[in-house]
Amino acid sequence: MLAKRIIPCLDVADGRVKKGVNFVNLTDVGDPVAIAAAYQQQGADELVFLDIFATNEHRQTMADIVEQVSAQVFMPLTIGGGISSVTDMQRLLKAGADKISINSAAVANPALITAGAEKFGNQCIVVAIDTAWDAQAQQYRVYTHGGQQATDLDAIAWAKAVVARGAGELLVTSMDRDGTKAGFDTDLYQALGAAVNVPIIASGGAGNLADFETVFQQSPVDGALAASVFHYGELTISEVKHALAAKGVVVR
Repeated sequence: MLAKRIIPCLDVADGRVKKGVNFVNLTDVGDPVAIAAAYQQQGADELVFLDIFATNEHRQTMADIVEQVSAQVFMPLTIGGGISSVTDMQRLLKAGADKISINSAAVANPALITAGAEKFGNQCIVVAIDTAWDAQAQQYRVYTHGGQQATDLDAIAWAKAVVARGAGELLVTSMDRDGTKAGFDTDLYQALGAAVNVPIIASGGAGNLADFETVFQQSPVDGALAASVFHYGELTISEVKHALAAKGVVVR
């Protein structure tokens, strides 16, 4: 059995780490380089760095901050936000990224997934899916542009499509749970796990140790991503790993 991964996420805007609830009401958390270094010391398995306004502001992800962060950490670094071409991917990989995360650009141009996978390998291309439950349509709807624009895409069908195009990993955020600390949406991840055979990272809703235990015990996800509980010192990564190990979950 592959060890489960605990992954902190840095949502960055204006060169600072931010955190909100349900993708809004952002507050300043601190310096991304210092926070990344702290997570390195705590034993994070990977780090996800998202330039949250790059797409809406029609600009490229901040490669200079990526370089600074990659100089401080030695764990795999996934970078997303404002990436719309293979050239953008290459620039960030040269800056220190190990994996590239695309979301809005993948929806707008699905061929980009294949182009990136062919040039850099499937393992390098992470498709991020931001989704919220649509009660009327009875489906998980895909959103783009930092959760601001709804699409007609069903998240489960979209997950299948992006994997078929070459995505080597999925980073799936429940917008309903984001920042709420109400627990991960295990129903979502069970449905995704039944639909695709690539690693899935669960995001949105981590609030306590039991939430991490539940998502790993009740769904087939490979990693759990969190921000608020780590940023505000409510939990440390080592605490989470010790608690998971005590419940029989294999961690690194």
